[in-house]
Amino acid sequence: MHASRTLSCADSCVADSSSADAVKMSIFFDIFSFIPVQHRSGALLALIVPKYICNRFCGLRAGLFAARLERMANVSHKMTARLTAQHADGRRERSRSSRSKIVAALLDLVGKGEVAPSAARVAEVAGVGLRSVFRHFDDMDGLYREMGEVIEAQVMPIILQPPTGATWQAKLFDIADRRAVVFETILPYRISANLKRFQSPYLMQDYRRMLRLETDTIEAYLPAMVKADVAGAHGLNVILSFQTWRLLRHDQELPVDDAKAVVRRLLGDAIAAMPED
Repeated sequence: MHASRTLSCADSCVADSSSADAVKMSIFFDIFSFIPVQHRSGALLALIVPKYICNRFCGLRAGLFAARLERMANVSHKMTARLTAQHADGRRERSRSSRSKIVAALLDLVGKGEVAPSAARVAEVAGVGLRSVFRHFDDMDGLYREMGEVIEAQVMPIILQPPTGATWQAKLFDIADRRAVVFETILPYRISANLKRFQSPYLMQDYRRMLRLETDTIEAYLPAMVKADVAGAHGLNVILSFQTWRLLRHDQELPVDDAKAVVRRLLGDAIAAMPED
């Protein structure tokens, strides 16, 4: 029997044999299996091995192949998940970067004196498209809100720091000096927001919130007798208000030191007229 004949399936071999030979070959194929091997000469030969060994060998190979496929699938899933996560992270990072550029552009424009820059102007300075501005912010009101949050984060630690001084009068003078620093920092941004607050419920609400904060910060250190002088207490709030600082610095164009000297003079005169505690 030729090697090619030997490597054919059992049914074919049985069909080509006599009846008696067929029975013998059937028993033979039930017991043995053929594994093809390559001779150095290139001829294809058959290796006869017990069938249970062949079955175990083939089962082992199938199991190893299935495990290998499973490992490859797991690696593929992990790589896909990692690439997806990296893509999402990159998209979020680009979004945060664009948003930061837009806010920084508005801060830069207002800080340099453009009290009411348009969305197109903000987009131009930020280096983004106009659609990108309104993709990150529903309207200019939202953009101004974020600008206000940035500025407030800078000055709020100064505002909330307790004033120094042994008396309430000394504390008010310390508040005046601190507010000069705060008001000078926020001057262009508050002017810009004040222009828009009559068209923006949020900016009007924020404006009134800051007024209450200014008033509460002063009244917290006034004695009861001074608080009872309602007109005098309101006068102190006017002297130490942002509007007075804006009038001196922006409208009258006084230098910072001159504006501070005016505020201290007004404060001193007002305190001198107050009742002693």
